[in-house]
Parts: sequence; structure tokens; C-alpha cells
Amino acid sequence: MTRTQRNGWFGVTAVAVGSFGTVLSEFLPIGLLPSISGDLGVSIGVAGLMVVVTGLAAAVAAPVVTVATSRLDRRVVLLGLSVVLVLADVVAATAVAFPVLLLARILLGVALGGFWAIGLGIAPRLVAPEHTVRAASLITVGISLATVVSLPLGAFIAATSSWRLAFVIGAAIGVMAIVLQLSALPALPSQQRVRPAALLELFTVPRARVGLVVAALLFAAQFAAYTYISPFLGGAARISPDLVSVALLVFGVAGIVGNFATSAALNRSLRGTLVGGGLALAASVALLPLAAHLPAAVFALLIVWGLAWGGLPLALQTWMVSAMPEGAEAGLAMFVTTIQVALAVGSTLGGIAVSVSGLTVDFDFAAVLALIGTAAVVVLGLRAARGRVAVGTR
Repeated sequence: MTRTQRNGWFGVTAVAVGSFGTVLSEFLPIGLLPSISGDLGVSIGVAGLMVVVTGLAAAVAAPVVTVATSRLDRRVVLLGLSVVLVLADVVAATAVAFPVLLLARILLGVALGGFWAIGLGIAPRLVAPEHTVRAASLITVGISLATVVSLPLGAFIAATSSWRLAFVIGAAIGVMAIVLQLSALPALPSQQRVRPAALLELFTVPRARVGLVVAALLFAAQFAAYTYISPFLGGAARISPDLVSVALLVFGVAGIVGNFATSAALNRSLRGTLVGGGLALAASVALLPLAAHLPAAVFALLIVWGLAWGGLPLALQTWMVSAMPEGAEAGLAMFVTTIQVALAVGSTLGGIAVSVSGLTVDFDFAAVLALIGTAAVVVLGLRAARGRVAVGTR
């Protein structure tokens, strides 16, 4: 495999900034829906479509962009997607009608899906083989950080300024990513053409199927609970608004630590890392409602949850790449599609659970999903491994 070391870690940082910008732009409006709905004259329910259409567009764009651009230099593709990110945020910041805002969010989905699918697989081409997992962890920490920062930052913007500032911030980060990519990324010629059939071939590989099933379950579990963490902290846990921001910050810092800790653990056991992370996710989510009257316990469980979730996306990404070493981009494209759909489904089912039965049932539901995903790693993963051994001995 052709590999360049020129500005390797600087290049990894440039991709990480791009991943941070796309994910921050995706989630930042969640805390701004009341302001947006009031300003543009739509209900909060209708305003919520701007979050849904971005995820759906990303789910479609990941495989489409991967196939359509597979013959192009990956540096050029990442730069183009970063330009689309900036354009989407600029259109959103200046939108005077809700349909225009929805169009901007669809554009963002294209940038998001394409950048994740291609950017996550760039690390092996920028650094030496022994540093690949560490480089990938730096890229995924941009995703983890953006997921956590989005809620408190959105709330702060809603309280102090116009919702349009959120999109200005997203555009500014996109411009920063473009500058860094122009400065740091070397030419990354296409190494192979990704055919549409390659996306379907993925489902014939047992280990890849296991990865997609586990990713769907764990991402659905995460966002069934995390989408409603602020109402839990301010309601059931009776934590003051100021401390809610601190709690979310604690969760975020733990996530960053968990991301880098996982990069070391993956060198020992990929399956063991996934199982440990899944169990920690399930346990912390299930115990939070039971410990709601104990602030110290709530903070401790948030740390455990953050540590677990900080590493799981990296572990799942590594699983997919190991399942399809010759078709990593196809595998990552379907991985991105899967997690975007799972994210939307998990948030929706979590909302139904909260509306019908309350936050405790929602968190229990998320814990069950996480346990099923963890069990799938053990049972289906071992079955897939036996299948590989059987094929190899024929």
C-alpha cells in the first residue's frame, strides 16, 4: 500500500478538525430548536426535521459519495466535502425560510456522510503502520468531542445570542479545516475503484455483518439515552442548570480519555475491548436512574459512561476495517450509513419511551440494547471466527 509520512500527524489533525466540524454542525441545532421554530414560524416538531434530514442524507451520502468519488484523489474529495460543509452552514445562517434551512441541512448530510466514510479510512495512509490505531483515535475523538460539546454550546448560544451564530461557528470551523487540509494533506491518489457491488459484498462477510449489527445496537442504545440526558440531569437527578453543563463537560472529558485509552486496549484484544465497552455502557445507563438522588454517584456513572462511549466508535470502526481490509472504504461507508440510521432510530424510540413511560424506562431500554449488542459481539463474533477457520482449513 502506498503510504506517505509527509506532515503525517499534521494531516491527521486536519482530518480530525474536519470530522469535528461536520458532527458539531449536525448536533448543534438540537438545543436551538425552540429559537429556530419561533423565528421561522414553524412548530418545534417541524423544526426537528432539520436534525432528521441531516442524518438521512448522511446515511445515503456515505455509500454514494464513496462509490462516485472512488477514482479521485482522496485529498481533493475531503477538501470538496469541507467546502460543502461551509456552504451548508452559510446557507443555514442566512436562511429566511424553513425550506431553505432544510436544504442547507441536506447539504450538510452529504458532507457529513462522505467525510466520515472517507476520512475515517485516511489514517493508515498518513502515518506508519504501528501508529495507525492511534491516528484513527485522534480522528474519532473529533467526532466524540463534537457530540458532547454540541449540547452545552447550543444551550449557551440560545441563552446569549441568535441561533444563526451556531451555523456561523460551524462555517468557521469548516474554513479552518480547509486551510489545514490544504497545508497538511499530501496527494492521496485513489488506490482502488469502489463498485456498487462491493457495498453488497460486504454482507457476505460474516465478520462485517457482525460489525454492522453490533454498531446498530450500540449506537441506538447510546442515543436512546444520551438524547435525553439533559432532561434526566435537570429533572430526575435535580441538578442545577449550571451543574448540568459541568456534568456534560465531565462526560465529554471522560469520552476523550476513553477514546485514547481504547486505542491502547485495541492492541491487546479488539473483541474484549468491545465487550468491556458495551457492558460499561449498559451498566452506567441502567444504574443512573437508581442513583438519581446521589449527585456524586451520578457524576461517577457519567464518567464511566463517557469512558465507555469515548472508545466504542473507534473499536467498531477498527472491527469494520479488519473485516474488509481490501475494501475498507466500502466497509466504512456502510458503517456510517448504519450508525446514522441507528442514531435516528434510537433517538426516536427513546422519545417514545420517555413520552409513554418516562426516563427510567428509556434508560432501561437503552441498557437492554447495549447488552444485546454486547452479546452479539460474543456469540456472533465467535461464530464468524469459526467460519473463517473452517474456510481456511479446507
